Amino acid sequence: MPDLTLDKHIPLDETMMIKRESGERSYPIWLIVNPKHPAVRHNIWTPALAEIQDKVYREIHKIIDVSNIYIRNVVCDSRIVPTKLNWWGSEIAKEIELFREIVLENKPKILITFGSFPYEFSRRVYGIKPEKGPRHWGNSNLGDEFEKLIENFDINRTNRIPLLRRLVSSNKFMEGHNYLEKSYFHYVGTKLAEKIIENKDSFDIWI
Repeated sequence: MPDLTLDKHIPLDETMMIKRESGERSYPIWLIVNPKHPAVRHNIWTPALAEIQDKVYREIHKIIDVSNIYIRNVVCDSRIVPTKLNWWGSEIAKEIELFREIVLENKPKILITFGSFPYEFSRRVYGIKPEKGPRHWGNSNLGDEFEKLIENFDINRTNRIPLLRRLVSSNKFMEGHNYLEKSYFHYVGTKLAEKIIENKDSFDIWI
């Protein structure tokens, strides 16, 4: 396995190259993405960030500089993302160990994951039991986890914050929490903004 801490570009085959990570590891907010679903950066994070910026500016008249936000593909190769045929194999175990080293060294304040696999991956990085299969983390369970982890937010540790990978009007999370698409982004953006505002002096993120 290549030294991922030195090489930000991981070859998948002779014709394809992905960028494994971007931004600065020293930035206190990280985004962890499934390489199979890169569109979450636009479809989920962008509208959530707009809500965060809006509330932060209205409350404390500051703007978050996200130009160096750290974004990382949870695994180097989308072909090793767990499926029914390819479960949590040795390649995933190596990725977990690698990422554990990175987070322990850099200690981000907020680690945002998108969807089931990145969230369960983050749980295993931190040794949280019992281990679950990604299918356990449907939208309803991810929504419950978001609310629990936001409630227990602690600026002195890394806070794992799960966001959904996609929104559909019929999904259980939207029904169970009475959210429309726009209100989901408003809800999660507002909750994240509140924690950032509460701890504004501990975040070196301002323009």
